[in-house]
Amino acid sequence: MSVIAYDESVAPTPETETFVSSKPSRHEAEEAVRTLIRWAGDDPTREGLLDTPKRVTKAYEEWFGGYAIDPEAVLARVFEEVEGYDDIVLLKDIRVESVCEHHMAPIIGTATIAYLPDSRVVGISKLARLVDIYGKRMQVQEKMTAQIADTLQKVLKPRGVAVMIEAEHQCMSTRGVHKHGVDTVTTRFTGAFKDDPKMEERFLRLAGK
Repeated sequence: MSVIAYDESVAPTPETETFVSSKPSRHEAEEAVRTLIRWAGDDPTREGLLDTPKRVTKAYEEWFGGYAIDPEAVLARVFEEVEGYDDIVLLKDIRVESVCEHHMAPIIGTATIAYLPDSRVVGISKLARLVDIYGKRMQVQEKMTAQIADTLQKVLKPRGVAVMIEAEHQCMSTRGVHKHGVDTVTTRFTGAFKDDPKMEERFLRLAGK
């Protein structure tokens, strides 16, 4: 079962990517974890939980590492020696690991990214890296899909970009309605992928849809 949300034309609301504030110290973060442990009904001083605040803050540095990276800078190095190649460049089944900004529960799935180069291409690992950068932030899937597509369009200036993300939201599968096996599918198309139905069809076919 899938929930499909198409977002091909509505640009995301402009916003500041970096939250400007005084960042709490590591000690304050660890104290916050101890408070949550007590609120959950356990004792943060017992042996099994004694080092949990340190582990959690360290894990947060990894889970939310995308805030510290400029996604446009990752795409800055491009290559023009491609022998005139001008067809689809597509990566599929890129692992997506993110966190729902409403409940801070995991979002796990895959992304498929494609673009039609104009005169330059980017290293394919950078496309996967772009997914990680936006994934390692508190997110909603619709926004993440738009961010990936719009960044590719802005930096590479290709003739079109297509992005599809399929993911299960554990805020839906492990709480609330408890519906397992439900994937949310979001897409964003620009340029030729948006204007030419045949190009959209090619993308979906190559993506295995």
